[in-house]
Amino acid sequence: MRIVVLSGAGISAESGIPTFRGKDGLWNKYDPMDLATPEAFQRDPKLVWEWYGWRRQLIARAEPNRAHRILAELERERETLYVITQNVDGLHQRAGSRKVVELHGSVWIVRCLECGVSYRDERVPLPEIPPKCRDCGGLLRPGVVWFGEALPKEALEKAYELSASADLFIVVGTSAQVYPAAELPFVAKSKGAKLVEVNPEETPITPYADVSVREKASSGMERVRRMLNSI
Repeated sequence: MRIVVLSGAGISAESGIPTFRGKDGLWNKYDPMDLATPEAFQRDPKLVWEWYGWRRQLIARAEPNRAHRILAELERERETLYVITQNVDGLHQRAGSRKVVELHGSVWIVRCLECGVSYRDERVPLPEIPPKCRDCGGLLRPGVVWFGEALPKEALEKAYELSASADLFIVVGTSAQVYPAAELPFVAKSKGAKLVEVNPEETPITPYADVSVREKASSGMERVRRMLNSI
């Protein structure tokens, strides 16, 4: 049985990383147009990098929670489990997951606007803001997908391929409001997959889910694991 998991900010919330939407979401406190667009970066790269520097420090202090670890354990037990994540924090990989598709990039990747090189830089804090390229000294930008930008072609194609071939598709901790990621559960469902949703609140996916687990990610994934063990 091929299991595909789509994870969103809710799975990392229990690790202390704020979500973007909802009652306490970051976009209720900050304007994404000032911090997460190419235009914002062009206008004030220092401001954008100060915000991403804060996020990197927050993420560096965080630890994968039980939901992340359950998915890593399930991957080891069942070789055909894959994670598609909208998160940029790398907590799935730190928990031990290896088959991870990062739809929105990674906060630990930097990309040079001069020479085009991309590489990991996990220094916290960064020695200078905004940081400069190690190869050419050009201006670096975070390796994440901003509003108005296309998702990485290879990652998106892989996500659609996995979704279309899933027997079981689990959606955990996502508001299902950001496309094209929000389309993936419906792709899976249209191809015959069973759809399971783990979220304390209803989402646009809820009416189509075969099973809805109204719990936070950790306790919800514990329930899903028990269900899988009974199959």
